[in-house]
Amino acid sequence: MLALNSYENRVYQVGRDAAEPVVAKFYRPGRWSTPAILEEHGFALELERAELPVVAPQVHAGRTLFEIGGFRYAVYRRQGGHWPELGSRDDRVMMGRCLARIHAIGRTRPFRHRPRLDWRTMGRETADFLLGDGWIPPHLEPAYVSLVEDVLEVIEQRFAAATPYRALRLHGDCHPGNVLWTEAGPHFVDLDDCQTGPAIQDLWMLLSGDEQERGGQLRDLLDGYRDFQDLDYGELALIEPLRTLRMMHYAAWLARRWDDPAFPRAFPWFGEARYWEQHVLDLREQLAAMEEPPLQV
Repeated sequence: MLALNSYENRVYQVGRDAAEPVVAKFYRPGRWSTPAILEEHGFALELERAELPVVAPQVHAGRTLFEIGGFRYAVYRRQGGHWPELGSRDDRVMMGRCLARIHAIGRTRPFRHRPRLDWRTMGRETADFLLGDGWIPPHLEPAYVSLVEDVLEVIEQRFAAATPYRALRLHGDCHPGNVLWTEAGPHFVDLDDCQTGPAIQDLWMLLSGDEQERGGQLRDLLDGYRDFQDLDYGELALIEPLRTLRMMHYAAWLARRWDDPAFPRAFPWFGEARYWEQHVLDLREQLAAMEEPPLQV
């Protein structure tokens, strides 16, 4: 057994005597209900049946979810590949096409047990949790409280302006670490955060660099995306709000998991005053970014 890089769940590559290794994913207890996990599995299998490059759980005796010692787990084929650099236009166009095909399936029916992307949950509830549990250092608390109010006001305005957007089933956490690239293109893994939300949620995390670079990357992604799906360009105004919410959610995620021994070992800098000082600075920068016009494509 080889432990793989995962903190929310526990994931292992498991060798087998007479067959290729597999990957076993043990779900963190209490995070998802069984119906929510099965809905994740169903979505992945639906995408796999449509011949999309998604690594879905293996089916054994008609089941995908199993239990041992009180822990629920699923088994996946091992997928090779490397971190997607997306350094060329061709790669970005291919990625856009794949995501559009995923979204075409995602639009066909709703989730019933998976969460819906909600700025109040990711923003307001996150800030209330961090303040209520004493994670914000006292010398930063007044600045944090004032800043969060301004940040959430702008986020609310941006979501109100983009509403109603067409919500669909999403990968939900489509950052490069959840994509394995081979000569055949991208392979999407880990639908643990699949949810309902705007299509742009699965696109913005693939952008990097300065504004001009991100604009060019987004144009290439959308050139491929539009081969299969249309995108409401009003959703582009949600990119910086979504980035801000992810930053806030990440801080709260670390705080909520701090009693897991793996987290202090992996993130020793978390909880230090300098981390929160930088977090406040980052939120200030995001407030300014959200007040700028959306990326131009």
